[in-house]
Order: sequence, then C-alpha cells, then structure tokens
Amino acid sequence: GSLLCDALARRRSFGGELVDLLEHLLAHDRWATLSLLEASRDLNEIQLDREFDIGHRTLRQTYQHLIHNIAFWSGLMVGRPLGGNPSEVSPDDSIDALIARFERTHTAFADLAKQLAQGRRLADTFVDHYGEKATFGGAILHNVLHSAEHRTEALHILRRLGVPNLEETDLLLWEYTVWRAR
Repeated sequence: GSLLCDALARRRSFGGELVDLLEHLLAHDRWATLSLLEASRDLNEIQLDREFDIGHRTLRQTYQHLIHNIAFWSGLMVGRPLGGNPSEVSPDDSIDALIARFERTHTAFADLAKQLAQGRRLADTFVDHYGEKATFGGAILHNVLHSAEHRTEALHILRRLGVPNLEETDLLLWEYTVWRAR
C-alpha cells in the first residue's frame, strides 16, 4: 500500500486503547466545528452578517462555505458533483439550520472516509472539478485541513464579536479534555 493509505489506516496505542488515526481526526473535526457553531447560537442576525477583513467576510458566510466544501468534495468523491455556486447560499441560514446541515454533511463525509479507509482505497483516484486525478486520501485530508483553516477564521470573528468563554479547538486539547473523558 501507499504511505498515505498506511499512515491514515494505521492504529496507534494510546493509553492501552487502539486509536484509528482517521477516526480520531474526523471526530476532532466534527467536535471543533460544532463547538464554534454552538458558540454562535446567541448571536443576532446583524452579528452573523457583520463584515470583517478576513476570509469569507462574515461568520455566516464562513460557516456556509465550510459546510458547502465538505458536501462539494464528498460529491466529487462519489461521482455526484454538486451543482451551483458555493457562494449562492441562503442569507437566512440560522445557526440551527447550519448545525443541522453540518451534522448531515459531516456524517456522510466521515462515513465515506471510513468506508474508503476500510476498503484500503485511500490511494485510489477520482477526477476532481479541475479534471485532474486526486486521491481519496488527499481529498479527505484537504477537507479536514480546509475546515480547520476556516475554523480559525470563525474563531477570530467570534473573538472580535466579543463572544465569551470560547473553547480552544486544538486537537490535543480536545484529546485531553473531551476524547479521554468519553
């Protein structure tokens, strides 16, 4: 197998428990994004749509883009590309609607990623939106890293909006506080 396939599928011992690196990464990705979405619940429409000089300009547009990207790449990987423009999302998306869409989209993405890993297909390729061959493993990692980049932007916006008591979404902090406590 390829290094990518082996690295993602490898299990490591952690405190006597075997850890699947891909499942670990996906679980953190889900938790971190949901943490920020939940932290946004008390914001009003003006705050959600306030423009900042970062990324997709507003918190709502940042979340919409992050969620759309997961669905976009999942669609490409299964041969059903999404139509439309990712910027053509509803300006009326509530945080509840975004959370529901994220949970559906991320669950489908995580299930697909695990299925590909279990089938040892992470090094297999599909054709992306540029007509180029991309590996499934590369697309999975791209999705997770892309979400992390936009979570950083969302966290920056939340701080500038004065949202108190924001959780750090660092993977090791998650591991110390959330994952070990389960």
